[in-house]
Amino acid sequence: MAEQTQARVRSKLELREPKMFAVVVHNDDITTMDFVVEVLVKVFRKTTAEGAQIMMNVHERGKGVAGVYTYDIAVTKKFQADMMSREYNFPLKLTVDEAAGL
Repeated sequence: MAEQTQARVRSKLELREPKMFAVVVHNDDITTMDFVVEVLVKVFRKTTAEGAQIMMNVHERGKGVAGVYTYDIAVTKKFQADMMSREYNFPLKLTVDEAAGL
């Protein structure tokens, strides 16, 4: 009987993929392009070429996606980038947005 109960419980468990969140970099007139690339390389683990492409998207379109992660990781990466920006006295703005809305 215990085996039947366990089987019922297992069959009722529904696993869902976690919601994904994008870390978005916003353009400003003060933060240097080189610094944006540095943040993308160091915090978001992009190659220099990938970082440069994202930075150009930010420059030309006003914003660009640094990466898409689960909520906790997205918030942590945003925090790390914010701390790096403060350390270098840049006003770089990053936001965390639900990826489905992008």
